[in-house]
Amino acid sequence: MTNFNNQKKIFIIAGEVSGDVLGAKIMHEMSGIEFVGIGGINMCKEGLRSLFPMSDLSVMGIFEVLGHVKTLTKRIKQTVDFILKEKPDIILTIDSPGFAKSVVKQVKKRCDSDLPLFYHVVAPQVWAWGKWRAKKYAKTFDKLYTFFDFEVPYFTKYGLDTVAVGHPIVEGLSEYKANKAETKEKIIALVPGSRMNEVKKLLPLFKKTVDMLNVCGYDNYKFVIPTVETTDSYVKQEIQNWKTKPEIISANKRYDLYANTYIAIVASGTVSAELAIMHIPTIVVYKMNLLTVLLGHILLKIKWVSLVNILMNKPIYPELLGHNATPCNVVNCLQQLTLPAYRKQMIEDLKSADSLWQRGNKNPSKIIADDILR
Repeated sequence: MTNFNNQKKIFIIAGEVSGDVLGAKIMHEMSGIEFVGIGGINMCKEGLRSLFPMSDLSVMGIFEVLGHVKTLTKRIKQTVDFILKEKPDIILTIDSPGFAKSVVKQVKKRCDSDLPLFYHVVAPQVWAWGKWRAKKYAKTFDKLYTFFDFEVPYFTKYGLDTVAVGHPIVEGLSEYKANKAETKEKIIALVPGSRMNEVKKLLPLFKKTVDMLNVCGYDNYKFVIPTVETTDSYVKQEIQNWKTKPEIISANKRYDLYANTYIAIVASGTVSAELAIMHIPTIVVYKMNLLTVLLGHILLKIKWVSLVNILMNKPIYPELLGHNATPCNVVNCLQQLTLPAYRKQMIEDLKSADSLWQRGNKNPSKIIADDILR
C-alpha cells in the first residue's frame, strides 16, 4: 500500500457495480486516506462514507436516463454541495461519465477557493462515438486512466495527462482460466446485467429461452443467475414464475460459476470481457429502448458492442441486439456452441486476445493508486 505523509481526503464516485469493484481495489492499495463519496458495498467495506445509494446512478441508455433526470439532477446538486463542504484534495470518478462531468463542471463553477484535482478512470469510447469527446475530457479532467494503450493518443493530443493501466478485470482471473476438461454438468450462466433497467428487459428473454430449450430436449442443463445487491430481490421474485427455476448466487461467487460454465448468455457489458478473459463460450444479448437502439445505429462507428469483438475486429462472440435478441435466435446460437469444432475455434480465438488485456504483470488498481498518490 502507498501512504500519504499527512492524511488526505479523496472524494471517489462509482455509479455501477463494476466501478464499485474497481474503486474498492484502488482504495485497498492506499492507506492513511479518508474516503468519502458515492459507492456500493465493495467500496463501503474499504471504508467509504457513501453519500447515497449507488443504485441511483445505475442507468444506461439515452432515453432511459431521461426517465430518471429528476433524480439525477437532485443527486448532482447533493454531490456538489457535499464536495464543497468536505473540501477533498482529489476527486476520483470511475466511469459514469455523464454524472462525473456534470459534478466536476458544477464544482469548478461554485468553488470559491483552491480547486481539488480531478481524476477519471475509464476512458470514453471515443473511437466508437466520436473523437470530439476527447477534447471535452481534456477540458474537464486533470488526469485520465485508460485500460488500453491504443486509447492514449486520442487524449494526449489535447494535452490531457493520460495513463494506460491495463484492464482491471484481469486481476484475480488467472486462476479461473478455463483451461480444463469439460465437466459432466452442463451449466448455463444467465447474466442479465447489473442495472435494474437491463434486468427487467432481459429476464423475460431468459425465461422464454429456458422454456424453449426444455421443449427442444435440452432439459439436462443447469441454469444459474449471479445477482448484484441492487437487483437480487427483484430477480428472486421474478423467477418464482419460471417453470424451470435457476439457481441464484451472489456476484462475489460469479468467477467460480464462470469457471464451470458450459455456455453463458449475458448482457453486453463488463461481464462479456470477464468471460472472454476466462475463455468461456458466450452469447451476448441486449435490449434497450427502441429510440436508443436507432440512435446508436446512427452514431456508433463500430461493428460490435462486446469488447473482445472490438479489440480483435471480428465477431468472436455472437451478438444479438435489439429486435434480434429473441429466444429462437439465442437457442440457435446455443445449439452451435454445443458443436465441438465451433466451441474449440471460439476458445482459440479468445486465447489469442489474452495479450490485449494486461500490461505485463502489473496490477491495474495498484498502478492507479500509486500514480494518484505520486
